[in-house]
Amino acid sequence: MFGLTTRQLVCFGSGAAVGLPLYFGLKAGIGCNSSLSAMAMVMTMLPFFLLAIYEKNGQPLEKVLANILNVIFKRPKQRPYKIENFYALLGRQNTLEREVAHIVANSRKNQELLLPPIWDGRQARQCGVGDKDGKKRRKKAKPNVKQKTVKCR
Repeated sequence: MFGLTTRQLVCFGSGAAVGLPLYFGLKAGIGCNSSLSAMAMVMTMLPFFLLAIYEKNGQPLEKVLANILNVIFKRPKQRPYKIENFYALLGRQNTLEREVAHIVANSRKNQELLLPPIWDGRQARQCGVGDKDGKKRRKKAKPNVKQKTVKCR
């Protein structure tokens, strides 16, 4: 009706329902000047008109006011910028896995070899598992007296 939306019709109608009785009541009942009663009517109807017409970024006035109240009162004033670095998570996971492996290795009894930092094949040759050529040895290599003995798993 009149090219207005339903929202605008409801807000204008409710503003008129509140403002017009106030105007006629002040003018006749109290005997106020008509300009004072008109000013009171305008001030009373103004919030209804603002609710009907005002929009910012496609949002009506009550949503804009709700956002302003959230920013001022509900949310913290300073919000630190935080990111989740995937590579830092992988590094932390690797560190934790090494700590767990170290604890498990230390809890085993009668074990002289904990965890070698780099597997270079020497332990496998000493235990008779394999050689550089990929062939299996038939006899275990005898450890040298000066070398540390290696226990096979």
